Amino acid sequence: MQAKPNLEKNLFIVFYLNSIFPLGPKLKSYLIENIKSCSFQKNEIISKEGEICNRLYLIKKGMVRGYYVSDGEEITTWIDTENELFTSITGFFRNKKSMENIQALEDTHCDYLEYEDYKYCLNNFPEMRQINRIFLEEYYILAEHRVYLARIPNARKRLNYFIETCKPQIAKRIPKKYLASFLAMRPETLSRLLKEIK
Repeated sequence: MQAKPNLEKNLFIVFYLNSIFPLGPKLKSYLIENIKSCSFQKNEIISKEGEICNRLYLIKKGMVRGYYVSDGEEITTWIDTENELFTSITGFFRNKKSMENIQALEDTHCDYLEYEDYKYCLNNFPEMRQINRIFLEEYYILAEHRVYLARIPNARKRLNYFIETCKPQIAKRIPKKYLASFLAMRPETLSRLLKEIK
């Protein structure tokens, strides 16, 4: 993965943040100077378990997943796509080794901010604190959805809930083995349920 210089074409994250909460000119200037862009190839590992992930990414195009390995089996815990943020939560916010792996599921293009720059923004720009609060609210809502999904005992109801709470076109893009893992069911079960839905 190669970081690109922060040219004007790499301002996707500035527009994204400004749509959440209006950015002052000083914060915009700081972000323009410090945002970087990067690309990952399909199946490329972005961050490994045991590493410290010090970048907060915003997906411009593509899809990524988080997963851990248990008894040799990969367990997908989350999947993000365009206009969504991702990082290792413990790695980025607590400077601890990550408990999970992060992988690109498609060719993926991102803007990112390194932790020290993110912390500087929080300490020096009040609008960034507002954005951070909104991020936290969104994160907790998504976490609530994942917890609820994990507690649904019926495979068909889990799939229906997932389709209802995400964009249908995204569900079609996710490789079936990873979607099945995320939904805690066998790939054969997912294939049968998807055929029944059609």
